[in-house]
Parts: sequence; C-alpha cells; structure tokens
Amino acid sequence: MTVPENIVVQLCTQGMQAEAEGRDVRARDLFLQAWEAAEDHYDACIAAHYLARHQPTPQETLRWNQECLTRADKVGDDRVRGFYASLHGNMARAHRDLGQIEQAREHFESAAKHIDDVPAGPHQQWLRYRIAAGLRATARPAPQQHEDPVRELLTTLCTRTDLEALSLLLPPYMGSLGTPEDEERITTALRMLHAERRLPDEEQAALSHAIKSRSAA
Repeated sequence: MTVPENIVVQLCTQGMQAEAEGRDVRARDLFLQAWEAAEDHYDACIAAHYLARHQPTPQETLRWNQECLTRADKVGDDRVRGFYASLHGNMARAHRDLGQIEQAREHFESAAKHIDDVPAGPHQQWLRYRIAAGLRATARPAPQQHEDPVRELLTTLCTRTDLEALSLLLPPYMGSLGTPEDEERITTALRMLHAERRLPDEEQAALSHAIKSRSAA
C-alpha cells in the first residue's frame, strides 16, 4: 500500500471514516478530491474504487469500476496483484445490476481466479463468499436441473438452529468457487458430520444422500 504521506490515501481514509459515520455526501466529496489529486495510475485506481461506491446510477457505478480496473491494468505490478479479485467482483455486481448477466458471470469467474492473490484473513474469506454467491446467482442453466441435497440439508439445519453442524458445513459450502478442491472440502465436511451420527434420523439419512450424490457426480 502507498506510504501514509500520500494525499490520495489520506483523503480516502477520511472518506471511509465519513462513510462509517453516515456522511455519504462528504465521503463522495473526499473521494472526488482524491481522484483529482491522483498523480499516477496507482493513485487513480484507489480513488476510482471508492468513487464507484458513491454513484447515482448503475451505469456510472460500472463506469467508475471499469476506470478502476483499467488503471490497475496500467500499473501492472505486484502493488495491484491482490486487488483483482475485488475489482472483478465489483465489475460483476455492476453488470448484474444492469441485467447484464453474461458479463457479470465472466467477471465473477475472473474474480475467482484471483482469490488466492488476496492475503489470507477475514477480508479474503468474505470476498470469497461474495464471489461464490455471485457465481451461484449467475450460473448458466443446466440442461436438467438437479436437486441440491446439501442446500436442502443446510436449510433444515438452519430451521432447527443447529449451530454446531452449520459451523462445519456452511463455510466450505458458501465459499465454494466450484474448484475440485472446494468441492472436496464440502464432501469432507459432510463425512465428518456423518461420522458423528448426532443428527436426527431423517437428517442423518439426508446427509447420507448428500454424500452419495456427490460421490456419484
């Protein structure tokens, strides 16, 4: 990240504080000042990212997100490597808000490819969840729609507020980007829960069905 003396970073930090206090007009003004103060593509990338959050229309939001992505591409070094998962995620959501589902899907897929470049921690995990949700929401219809026994089981567990089981199953399920490794994490969690044999009989049977259906896929 840029050194603290950087005026663009200072202004964006002040803008984030204004956002947190509910002063959106002031926040937008500070982010606009940051944009005007930018001296290179890196500074402009940062300022555009925040400006995109304060636009009046989906079209303008998309325009500023594209500006942010374009500036990151022009930087082209390790300073922006960890930005791309978020940048493509923002582009995807902007396209989705405009009803441009195919474009949204493409950017969610690009975001997924860059998730490992984001430093591990709460931000990366939350970003993974948002990308995974976007991939599910923009999934191309399959020739035949099949049931999702894991989702059905999770719905049952949520209704019964089984927090222990949910704490095991939800993270890998909600964070799956569809890779073989992610899918195996879901199956492993299912098997771990199955081995405990602590669920009611009907749910235990549903758990067995979920494991078998994934093994057959």
